[in-house]
Amino acid sequence: MYDNLEIMRMAQSMAVHASARQEAVAQNIANADTPGYRAQDVTPFNDTYETTGTHSMRATRSGHFGEATGTSRFSASLVDADAAESPNGNTVSLENEMVKSSQIKSQHDKALAIYKSSLDILRASLGR
Repeated sequence: MYDNLEIMRMAQSMAVHASARQEAVAQNIANADTPGYRAQDVTPFNDTYETTGTHSMRATRSGHFGEATGTSRFSASLVDADAAESPNGNTVSLENEMVKSSQIKSQHDKALAIYKSSLDILRASLGR
């Protein structure tokens, strides 16, 4: 029952998204001097995290009033970042990558805060 909470799945997806995005930023920084390298980024979390089904009442047991249909799907894909091209064809800007890295840390911290808060609420509801 408690292993299928939407808020927990969303927090996990946010953390996984932040990790994928940090990996893309690290790849961009590593290739900052590679001629012709195109800077990449991960699609925004809001665009990749989808919830199917309705957000109405959920079934707590089979036969309650239908099956719970709220499932989530997360998929990150690399996209070319919009950046100016240098004379050697490279589009990596170290300043932009450092700003992205700071934003990613913030996103990851937010995911952990959501997870911790949800866990605290769950523990309180159980009386622990």
